[in-house]
Amino acid sequence: MQVRLSKCSISPAEINAVTQVLESEFLGMGSKVLEFEQSIKRYLGTNMDVVCVNTGTSALQLALSVLNIQKGDEVLVPSLTYVATFQAISSMGAIPIACEVNSDTLFIDTDDAETRITPRTRVVMPVHYASASKGMSDVYTFAKKHQLRVIEDAAQAFGCYRNGSKVGMSGDIVCFSFDGIKNITSGEGGAILTSDRQLLEKMQDGRLLGVKKDTEKRVSNQRSWDFDVVSQGFRFHMSNINAAIGIEQLKRIGLFKEKRQLIVQRYIEILSPINEVKFLNLNYKEIIPHIFVIKVKNRDGLRDYLLKSGIECGIHYKPNHMLQMYSNSLITLPVTESLFKEIISLPCHVDLSLLEQDYVIQKIGEFYNA
Repeated sequence: MQVRLSKCSISPAEINAVTQVLESEFLGMGSKVLEFEQSIKRYLGTNMDVVCVNTGTSALQLALSVLNIQKGDEVLVPSLTYVATFQAISSMGAIPIACEVNSDTLFIDTDDAETRITPRTRVVMPVHYASASKGMSDVYTFAKKHQLRVIEDAAQAFGCYRNGSKVGMSGDIVCFSFDGIKNITSGEGGAILTSDRQLLEKMQDGRLLGVKKDTEKRVSNQRSWDFDVVSQGFRFHMSNINAAIGIEQLKRIGLFKEKRQLIVQRYIEILSPINEVKFLNLNYKEIIPHIFVIKVKNRDGLRDYLLKSGIECGIHYKPNHMLQMYSNSLITLPVTESLFKEIISLPCHVDLSLLEQDYVIQKIGEFYNA
């Protein structure tokens, strides 16, 4: 048996939506993108503004850009995240300052972050690890105390709740990802939400190479010919093709949520008796688990055993301060480095069958003689 770690779930509705866009012959950014933005806003029930872009990484980079983050500025960020988070920061010439995470949630440790503040610190970028953001209230308190902007890397957290409210209902700047294996996908894509109305036009222009008010033309399926540019922009806009996929995926998010939560609930119930397996302290009833991460003894041995059994498994993630580009001999993060040796991600996706999940559970039990 071969069991996949993650995958998208595409229905005839998405295929039909893309076909309609192709037949319209307006494939770039147009009215479908506006429709997707409005759908996101309605789904989240938010008053924040929504700006769709081509990737979640672009969302982070554009958020930094509109805050005028420049060379030498510093951004506090957990080291335990995908390299995209760090790349978004360094692409602006800014310096990602690697911080520890809490061992039970793997969310940024604000006490550790506080020790790393300098006069150049401008932003704190918490990562919603494994779709959860338990600890965001502490981050906002911390940011207010030190007069920092907050950019939430919520790439994994679309559709999730925090303290009874959907992630994206409120906040400073929130960035989502809609890549192929996220909670919903648009093929490739992302979105920025902000409560700062002064940033909205900068974001809209910034995703379209800085062309002023080009968004107004594009969403009417037109182009700007006589225009001005006053600031650096990027080719970060979303296409109608991607938006069409996202619109249909959003209609199915209730099903996706139910299935993913059931998978995780089942893992926890059946694997709990195994002493060598520990779970993160997350409220899985509030989140749509994009990945299911556990902490185990002899992680590398278990990983090899599962791979040899035809079971894909992941390690989310190699800490960024351990990568050559971001390594620094002055930085030691003992909690993060210890966790990196323990964490492993089990198959978790909408199309995972009970038979496949049982096989994964069986092989874990075999490995630990449970």
